[in-house]
Amino acid sequence: MEILIVVLVIVALLAIFVIATYNKFINLRNKVEEAFSTMDVYLKKRWDLIPNLVETVKGYAKHEEETLKEIVNLRSSAYDNMSADEKVETNQQLSAGLSKLIALAENYPDLKANQNFSELSKELSSLEDEIASSRKYYNAIVRKYNDKVQMVPSNIIAKMFNFASKKMFEVNETERENVKVQF
Repeated sequence: MEILIVVLVIVALLAIFVIATYNKFINLRNKVEEAFSTMDVYLKKRWDLIPNLVETVKGYAKHEEETLKEIVNLRSSAYDNMSADEKVETNQQLSAGLSKLIALAENYPDLKANQNFSELSKELSSLEDEIASSRKYYNAIVRKYNDKVQMVPSNIIAKMFNFASKKMFEVNETERENVKVQF
């Protein structure tokens, strides 16, 4: 009889552990999705701003076609149909292209003085700050989730219920390079 009680207590504790761990995974997965959705709003705003910025620069920098084509090609895919990983990858490439575009604009004083370009640049700068903040939050939540997926004993529950690690939003190699300022 005592053995039966001990076994029941162990089974009950194990069931409580499994349920609590499963619920924690659901909570963290929902937070990851919420964080991505928040970041996605800012990425979509930037996505929609790009054509206006490119058209403004085109008028001044006609011979800089390569940079402009690169950005336009990235921008040409349907944003809403992309998966989360595709959005992350494409936006990393767009960040690099936009950095080139802004650097290119520095070579054209008339363009820098253009009111439309100035307003678009300010809006883009503000959006980039919001994207950076939301990336930071997203990565913090993904780290917590990934820790739970990978650490013992919760990794056992993760495998049982197919919870997999999520991809972080990382800076690509181009963005890691130092900015070159020349006078």
